Amino acid sequence: MFRITLPDGSVREVAPGTTPADIAAAIGPGLAKAAIAARVDGELRDIGRPFEGDSQLALVTSKDEKDALELARHDYAHILAEAVQKLFPRTQITFGPSTDDGFYYDFAPERPFTEEDLPAIEAEMRRIIAANEPLVREVWSRQQLIERWRAQGETFKAEWAAELPEGEELTVYRAGKGEDAWLDMCRGPHLASTGKVDPNAFKLTRVSGAYWRGDQKNAMLSRIYGTGWLNKKQLDEHLHRLEEAAKRDHRKLGAEMDLFHLQAEAHGSVFWHPHGFTIWRQLEAYMRRAIDDAGYQEVKTPQVMDARQWEQSGHWGKYRENMFVIPDEVPNVDDEGPIVSDDAQWMALKPMNCPAHVLIFRQGIKSYRDLPLRLYENGCCHRNEPHGALHGLMRVRQFTQDDAHIFCREDQIVEEVQAFCRLADRIYRDFGFTYSIKLALRPEKRFGTEEMWDKAEAELRDAVVRAGLATEEYGWEELPGEGAFYAPKLEWHLTDAIGRTWQVGTIQSDRVLPERLDASYVGEDGERHRPVMLHRAIFGSYERFIGILIEHFAGRLPTWLAPTQAVVATIVSDADDYARQAADRLRAAGIRVETDLRNEKINYKVREHSVAKVPHLLVVGKREAEEGTVALRVLGSQGQQMLTLDEVVAKLVEEATPPDLR
Repeated sequence: MFRITLPDGSVREVAPGTTPADIAAAIGPGLAKAAIAARVDGELRDIGRPFEGDSQLALVTSKDEKDALELARHDYAHILAEAVQKLFPRTQITFGPSTDDGFYYDFAPERPFTEEDLPAIEAEMRRIIAANEPLVREVWSRQQLIERWRAQGETFKAEWAAELPEGEELTVYRAGKGEDAWLDMCRGPHLASTGKVDPNAFKLTRVSGAYWRGDQKNAMLSRIYGTGWLNKKQLDEHLHRLEEAAKRDHRKLGAEMDLFHLQAEAHGSVFWHPHGFTIWRQLEAYMRRAIDDAGYQEVKTPQVMDARQWEQSGHWGKYRENMFVIPDEVPNVDDEGPIVSDDAQWMALKPMNCPAHVLIFRQGIKSYRDLPLRLYENGCCHRNEPHGALHGLMRVRQFTQDDAHIFCREDQIVEEVQAFCRLADRIYRDFGFTYSIKLALRPEKRFGTEEMWDKAEAELRDAVVRAGLATEEYGWEELPGEGAFYAPKLEWHLTDAIGRTWQVGTIQSDRVLPERLDASYVGEDGERHRPVMLHRAIFGSYERFIGILIEHFAGRLPTWLAPTQAVVATIVSDADDYARQAADRLRAAGIRVETDLRNEKINYKVREHSVAKVPHLLVVGKREAEEGTVALRVLGSQGQQMLTLDEVVAKLVEEATPPDLR
């Protein structure tokens, strides 16, 4: 008999072959109907998978939304693959995981799929759901799987199965019964049958290309994306968010507001236009004031460093695939022969600033009295992201971090992390964001001892607790396996105006890099000691933070950040001189102002400057010129205010003052 312990501590003794579904039924018919899966010793499993020994059991229902969504989306992906093969029998299947808001599946079809194929596929998916086919887990040998896939002409699945370890337990899921049953190789878990998902809670959204196993040297596949939820209400809310997100897309607004552009000649690097770089400069000035007040010292470090430095720091071994490497020699300029010789020494564009900051710390002897030493850099970095992963300002290859490293003693760590928490809180609130805090714990691949990681994680946790932020209000959560290879980290996840979250700020407690790069200070005892290095950023990168701000505010940036804070537009040419005078007054008061004296109708001008998201439009005609007034139109509001020029100047000066200077 197996002893099964329930969350309330009660124990049930059951015979081998018993499943979580059996226990749910024994407890009551309500739970039997509601239970959709089970956590057995913490592992999410099928509700019908038999116990294998004494176990801790927690039954999963749709109220356990995170688990329920993952299961439903996984099922939608399998149902999608089954539907495609029923409609297009010669299509090969590969893999299809769940995602943060849905699922996708990669196919090798006879012809690439198009958006026009999606309605028919959706209809077939609903037919499969209505059939309520049981989803049965089976364990197969590796050779069985290879033979099955080869017999069915599934060359991609056969290739994958052939590479799996000999002794590993391999599972397939069978949908349906008899000869018509559909199979897929999958770890699971799944719901008990296809009818357990809501036929009205999913939608196929788009089609794209994808390389087999993510390698552009391999075959091009057709990827079908979908979004899946627990019910139609959730789906409708998500589709509404997508509509809002499309309106707020920073790439679309960036073009309309003439902020920046990207082009193939510089993949993943941004061409900032004057208006866009004005936003950048305002953020940079704001951040400099913040770090000056917080006791940081600004530095500047090289873009290119020798590969030996990156080997010593550990990045060459752990991170080289994401680095741009360059030869340290003069290239061959002849038409024949290789451009670079085999004897070239290698250098790399820096993907991060931390090793260079350690090298600054190592210059001269440091005393315990010099600590904490806070070094800040608006550091330009390069990371070799795949072309397909690039996305506007959100995922780039060249970016600038608001990066700082705090070198401190062991007894200063908690206090420094607390101070950073206070600084981050003030800055995010200045920009109108709410946030949650997560602690990312040690990953599988990492440097350092277990003792070192235990201590580093405990210090970050303690600092958040002392700061009063380890609460439900701040979304406190610990994320196993999500830390960097050299340190655990705290993450700040911002929530924007339409409810999306963005991971932005971070602070990491690192004992590995000071050790690897031999950083030390002289302690009170006269002996050499290793400093602890706190890596921290608040914006994350300027590029991505600007993208987030554009989408959060839908382009309607606060006046202090707006590239053009006001436009003085004329109704008639008789008011041109007054418009220039008004603009001069505003400019003298520090307002970024332009004039629009074109011979166009005022409604045309209003529309154009509204699209450009100018926060204040000052309309002047012959009467306003005679009276020394303006008609003030505020972006997003109906109607206008009649104010004197002095009143307008005072109002705009107040709104244009950065929040930290008010």
